[in-house]
This record gives sequence, C-alpha cells and structure tokens, in this order.
Amino acid sequence: MSQNPIAETIASLMPRAKAELTELVAFQSVADWAQFPKSESEGAANWVADALRAEGFQDVALLDTPDGTQSVYGFLPGPEGAPTVLLYAHYDVQPPLDDDAWVSPAFELTERDGRWYGRGAADCKGGFIMHLLALRALKANGGVPVAVKVIVEGSEEQGTGGLQQYAEAHPELLAADTIVIGDAGNFRLGLPTVTATLRGMTLVKVKIDTLGGNLHSGMFGGVAPDALAALIRLLDSLRSADGSTTVDGLASDAVWEGLQYPEADFRADAKVLDGVGLIGEGTIADRLWARPAVTVLGIDCPPVIGATPSVHASAGALISLRVPPGVDTAEAIKLLEAHLIAHTPWQAKLELEVVGQGQPFQADTSSPAYASMAAAMQVAYPGQEMQVSGMGGSIPLCNTLTSLYPEAEMLLIGLSEPEAQIHAVNESVSPEELERLSVAEALFLVNYAESKRA
Repeated sequence: MSQNPIAETIASLMPRAKAELTELVAFQSVADWAQFPKSESEGAANWVADALRAEGFQDVALLDTPDGTQSVYGFLPGPEGAPTVLLYAHYDVQPPLDDDAWVSPAFELTERDGRWYGRGAADCKGGFIMHLLALRALKANGGVPVAVKVIVEGSEEQGTGGLQQYAEAHPELLAADTIVIGDAGNFRLGLPTVTATLRGMTLVKVKIDTLGGNLHSGMFGGVAPDALAALIRLLDSLRSADGSTTVDGLASDAVWEGLQYPEADFRADAKVLDGVGLIGEGTIADRLWARPAVTVLGIDCPPVIGATPSVHASAGALISLRVPPGVDTAEAIKLLEAHLIAHTPWQAKLELEVVGQGQPFQADTSSPAYASMAAAMQVAYPGQEMQVSGMGGSIPLCNTLTSLYPEAEMLLIGLSEPEAQIHAVNESVSPEELERLSVAEALFLVNYAESKRA
C-alpha cells in the first residue's frame, strides 16, 4: 500500500485493533437465549457503547428493540454543513456449531498462518473495529470531515427484525446522506469490492403430523402414513433433479450481468469434495446472486443412535428460501407456502410458521458515493480497481433503510471474503484486509465530504 498519513496511522493502530477485537470476540454474543446467556450479548453491547463514548460520540444509547435485543447507537458531530454518514455493523454472531471442529476456541481470537481466528472476527465484530480504525485515523489527521452516526445491531444473524422495527418507529434516528454497511466483503482476498445486490430471505418452520402416536413398524409399516417419510418427499419437491430450486410459480431463470465467479474458484472456496457435482444450472453468478435458493436448515426426527423400529407420527423442518433481487419476499412466501401445501403427500396434516423474513436489495452504483469509494479503494489497494458484485446472503436492514431514506446512497463493504469462512467453523479475518478496508473507508469519508463541497 502506498503510504499516506491515514494509511500510516492505521498501520500503527493495528496492534490496538487486534487487542480490541480479542476482547469483543470473547463475548459469546449469539442472540439465542436458549443456547447462550443473554448477559453475553449485553456485555458485547456495553463494550461497543463504551468504545463509542471513548471516541467522543454523543447520544450513545442501548436501544431496546422489539425482538428483545439491544442495538447500540452513537452520533459524532461533523463540521458545519457537512453531510451525515451512517456506519453499520452488528455485534451478534452465529453459534460456533461444532466446538470440536475449531482448531482454536471459537471465542478466543487466535493468530494462525497470518489470519486471526474467532467467531465474529469477520462477521461482523471486525466490521465495527474497521469503523473505529477509520475514524481514529481521520481524527489523527485533521479531523473527521463528516457527521457520523454509528448503529451496531444485536440480532442480525437471527433475522428477527428488531432493528428494522425500531428504525421504522423512529425514522429520524438513522437518517443520513450516505450509509456504509460494513457487513459484506471482497469478492476475493485483496480484490476491493462493493456489493450491489443482496438476496432476501425467509425462514419457514414445517411440521407434519400423520398419527396419534408412533407405531411399531413391523405391525403397521407399509400402510400407516409415516410423517418422516412424508416430510422427506415434501422437502424433495423443492428441488429438481439437477438440484435447482423449484418453488411453483417462482422464477428461477434470471441472469447475472457483471462480475463472474469461475467454477474452479467456487469449488475451492466452498470446499466441494473432488468428484462431487455442483447443483443447479446457469453460471455460478446466476445461481448465487440472481436466482432463488432453498436450503433445509434442520430436521426434527429421531437420531440414528437410540432409534426404534417405529412409524413416525410427526416430523418437522426449518426451511430457508433466499429471494433474488426483483422478487418481493412476501410474494415468495405465499408461493412457498402454496407449494408446500400442494406437495404434502397422503393428505398429511401440515403446519407452517414464518419465523423470519427480509427483502432483497439492489443498490444504485451510479451514485456519487460510489465514485468516492472507487477512488479510495484505488489508494488502499494499489493497482486494483473497485469491483461490483452481488452477494447471496441477506441483510434485511438494507431495504428498511432504503425505504426510510430513499435519497440516501448506500454502499456495502466488509471483511467477509471467501477465506473468512463466515457462518462456518474456524471463521477468521485477514488483518491485512482489515487494515486496507479501514484505509479505504477513511479515504472514502474524505472524498465524499469533498464531493459535497464541490
């Protein structure tokens, strides 16, 4: 990186950033009180609030959102007449999944092979540290040239919509000229990227009942309707033979025009086993960024160990449907529910419950903020041009903010490049990526302030 005062300052701050990320990762801030103590999330929220106060933020508050979690807000005044920029991250994290599969403990930041490992290191506690680094560098080099609002969410990973509901009830709170969402990532390590589209999502619980109770499979099997078998057939109806998502009435043939994802790179990033085929048809980018994708997240049924020779009376599953840009999530939910009803075999009793949802998102990449970010990324990543990609994941807050502030420009950047393995075991962050993106964000704020003065 060609050195400039901001880059030099951020380089000098990296040891402090590692120490702070170590503290923040240590909080087991999974917003699921059935699995993790609520006090862990409260501790993380207070840590974030204290960090904002230490940087001179005003009106720092723990916002009690309708889903029972807390988001952290703060405001840093800027020069008179300067634009306002909202910086977003979230402190809640995914569960660690299989503790034994982690090379080092999930909630202990551990340096290994040039990366920092720990749950939330990239998604998205590292994103908050990125914001802090950018602001500290600006303060050390003439001051922050814009007014800054920071919002750090406490339940993004759960999809419960608490912050969206709070923002809708308090629309003035997060109003800004530009919004930087620090929860996306570079398409490839070292390749500066802004994310222009996100798929929406819905979570649906499915329960099938067929009998008053389990029955002996020898005495009743072959005639009595097995709820688990019914569930398996129902879930199978959501995919075609090649693995494409098939929800009756939901289009699955859209094409992605833009940055492409080579199949060899995808296979390596996804760690697809040798000889195993990919699912679906079309380009990788089509399937990831422009089309719906269904995933069975879990199934309620007896485990193999301890199983008895029974015809099952009930079975359940949790289904995720990712919804591409251009499709209304509410309409997709209706189509999914109608599909599940139509494809339930043997007149089995079906119960459906929508437990989470969010709309897809598409940014306007022609807005002036994108020019400011492109120039900043050229400095932070010498020899590289800013790329624009999609992302298959969902950040429901983006659509809420877009609807509340239709004139605001929105950029999505972040630390979740493929090697970060977010949502998987052994999540990590590249400290070099953290450093470069912090430089890019700081320079973006400078460029953006200058563009508004022009």
